[in-house]
Amino acid sequence: MALVLHEYAHARVADRLGDPTPRASGRLSLDPLAHLDPVGTLLLLAFGFGWARPVPVNPYYFRNPIAGMAYVAAAGPLTNVLLALAALVVLQLWWPPGLVGRALLYTAYINVFLAVFNLIPVPPLDGSRVLRAVLGRRGEWLDAAESYGWLLVLLLLVTNVIHVVLVPAAGLLFDGLQFAAEAMTAPWR
Repeated sequence: MALVLHEYAHARVADRLGDPTPRASGRLSLDPLAHLDPVGTLLLLAFGFGWARPVPVNPYYFRNPIAGMAYVAAAGPLTNVLLALAALVVLQLWWPPGLVGRALLYTAYINVFLAVFNLIPVPPLDGSRVLRAVLGRRGEWLDAAESYGWLLVLLLLVTNVIHVVLVPAAGLLFDGLQFAAEAMTAPWR
């Protein structure tokens, strides 16, 4: 569900900013079949790492195409952060025994990992689109890197670079969200 909600957030923000493309392509939906990529889903089930189909977005419908793409890109990881926080808040208020408690904790971990991974500034990941907006015209090289970005992501995965950087970053975010969940629920505990 984390992947589906991540992609749905992209579609919803693009739609709100005036792009009819996600709606026209059936992606403004919470139906998992609208978002899941067959190969990405199989790899996710087999190896714990996969992907969903990217939401088609036409930035020329946005008033400011570069800023609009940054908003659309940020919506996915932000949704994952909010889902992780929601799971941690439930755990703070009521730590259910057994599988339910572990499922909530796993939900938080997965969503934190997805948020951090997607913020890596390598095309086609969301972080590259946010960085593109921040850099303005100086970020045009990111547009050119789009066609071979997945190769770079694969190289980072194979060489363990992502693990060295991603795990500590995800740990920091998880700890921060855990602290926020504790602070938010303190009056009710």
